[in-house]
This record gives sequence, C-alpha cells and structure tokens, in this order.
Amino acid sequence: MTDNSALDPEDRKIITLARSARARNGVPEGAAVRDETGRTYVAGTVALDSLKLSALRTAVAMAVASGAKSLEAAAVVTEAESASAEDRAAVRDLGGAGTPVLVAGPDGVVRVTVTAG
Repeated sequence: MTDNSALDPEDRKIITLARSARARNGVPEGAAVRDETGRTYVAGTVALDSLKLSALRTAVAMAVASGAKSLEAAAVVTEAESASAEDRAAVRDLGGAGTPVLVAGPDGVVRVTVTAG
C-alpha cells in the first residue's frame, strides 16, 4: 500500500474524484483521468444492457470526446487488486505506455501504481 500523504496533490485529487464518483453513483468502480492541460474527467462504471464500460475506460472516452490530446495520470477506485489489461490499454492509447495508473481501494488508499504500458 502507498501512503497517500506522499502522493502529489494532483494525484490525490483524482483519487478523491474517483472515489466520489463511485459512492455518488453506487457503482462498482469510479475513475478519474487528468489530461495534458490539467483538466480532469470523472466517471463511474457503465452497465447498460447494450453498453458495458469500466469506469476507467469511460473516463478515457470522456477525455477523448472533450478534445484531450494526452493523459498525465489516471486513477481507479475498485475492489480489484489492479487495473485490467483493457483499462491500461485505454490509458496507454491516449497517454502512452508510461502513464501512471493509481489503483485505490474503496477507502481511497492507493494499493498499487502501475503504468499503462
């Protein structure tokens, strides 16, 4: 586990936003990404009959749809131990292989930081 107090304030912010999205929407995951200009995009899991997206892929899609050219960082709040390969691929597509993905539990404590690559 990572001590969140040692994190960059901007990284703590996207974890807080992801955690809030998860709680507010009552979904399994919340996510947030930060683009090259510092803008953040926040999303929860999408689970419709015709469309299923993880929170992180939804946040990446929102960033792309809003004109983001790259990502600085991503965060997901989940029960899972790490970000899925599909989620990391979405972050990599926009942010590059070295983009950090912070994975936190529902309590907001970062369990692991992985790269998108």
